[in-house]
Amino acid sequence: MQIQKAIQNIFVQLSETMRQLDNEQYTRPSKVLFNATIGQHIRHIIELFQGLENGYKSGTINYEKRKRDTQIETDKNMAAALLHGIYENLDKPDKTLILESNYDEHSSEIIGVHTNYYRELIYNLEHAVHHMALIRVGLNEVSNIEIPEGFGVATSTIKFKQECVQ
Repeated sequence: MQIQKAIQNIFVQLSETMRQLDNEQYTRPSKVLFNATIGQHIRHIIELFQGLENGYKSGTINYEKRKRDTQIETDKNMAAALLHGIYENLDKPDKTLILESNYDEHSSEIIGVHTNYYRELIYNLEHAVHHMALIRVGLNEVSNIEIPEGFGVATSTIKFKQECVQ
């Protein structure tokens, strides 16, 4: 599946980038990220994919009820293993799901929206790329590692830039 391949590509980029970081760089607060860490952004990516996995089983996704496991944001080896495990479990048939959320800070009312597994995979892919763009900015502050050229760049942007060069 094309979506699964795209997710694999970004997970490889994330894993390779984490491998180059030492623990201090992975957990160092970044001023440009409002004192968030690279690890916190990676945890956020992982937990949304985990939320989709859990929601697939139950039929209802609620990304707001994620665990926020601080071990993921402090243990880059654990994070890499979780990325691998998520990727290994992506290949499922599409099915209808309900996305629960609350977008009103003054209300506790949860709304439910019809969605499907493939749509949510795409959402998580796009969301991960967005966070990778932020991670890229933070990496430039906390390290001097080599960052893959397409890290944190949407596929459509990469294709557009390639067309402009030709």
